[in-house]
Amino acid sequence: MARVRLSVAERREELLRAAIEQIEARGVAAVRIADVAAALGVSNALVLYHFSSKERLVAAAFAYAAEDDLAHLRRLLGRRTTALRRLRSAVRWYAPTGQAKGWRLWIEGWAVSLREPALREVARDLDSQWKTALTEVITEGVTAGEFTCPDPPGTALRLTALLDGLAVQLTSYGGTVSRARAQEWVEETLTRELGLSTSARLGVPPLGEFEDEAP
Repeated sequence: MARVRLSVAERREELLRAAIEQIEARGVAAVRIADVAAALGVSNALVLYHFSSKERLVAAAFAYAAEDDLAHLRRLLGRRTTALRRLRSAVRWYAPTGQAKGWRLWIEGWAVSLREPALREVARDLDSQWKTALTEVITEGVTAGEFTCPDPPGTALRLTALLDGLAVQLTSYGGTVSRARAQEWVEETLTRELGLSTSARLGVPPLGEFEDEAP
C-alpha cells in the first residue's frame, strides 16, 4: 500500500513523534536513526534529510515534547480563576504524582544533555520557561492579595527543584518515597512559600480535579 505523501512539516512531525517513542522504548544512547526509520517504514536517508544527525533528531524530539508540555502549562495558567488555583493546578499536573510528561524520558534527557550541547539548550529553555510561568502567576497572586511571597522567582526555583528532585526519586529509585508523601511535601512547600494558612492547605482539591475544568 502506497504511503500518503506528506508535507515537509507533516513529515518532520511524524519523524519527531516516532523518535520520542523510540527514545522512550530504547533510551537516548541506544536509539538509532535506523530505529526511527524502521518504525515508520521509511529509509534512513529520509530521516537524515530532515535531521542531519542523530544528535539533531534527538534534540528536536525533546524540543517537540517540551512544547507540548509548555502549551498545556499555558492553558492551565490561562484559566479564569484565582492565581492560587492556577498555580496549584500547574504544580499538581507537573509533579511526578500528577499527569505530566513521561518523567523517565526527561530524566534521561537531563543526563544526556551533560554531553550534548543541543539537547542541553532544549532542557535549559524548558526549565527557564517553566520558572518564568510560575513566577508570573505567583506575582499575580501577590498583587491580588491572595497570598504573600517576598521572592516569586526564588519560590519558582525552589518549587521546580523540589518537583524535579522528587521525579528522580519516584522514577529512578522506586520505593524511596511514596507518591502520597511526595504530594504532601509539595503541598507543604506551597503552604510555606506562599504564607498560606493550614485551613487553606486542607482545602486543596483532589489530584486531577483541574484537568476537566473549562478554560
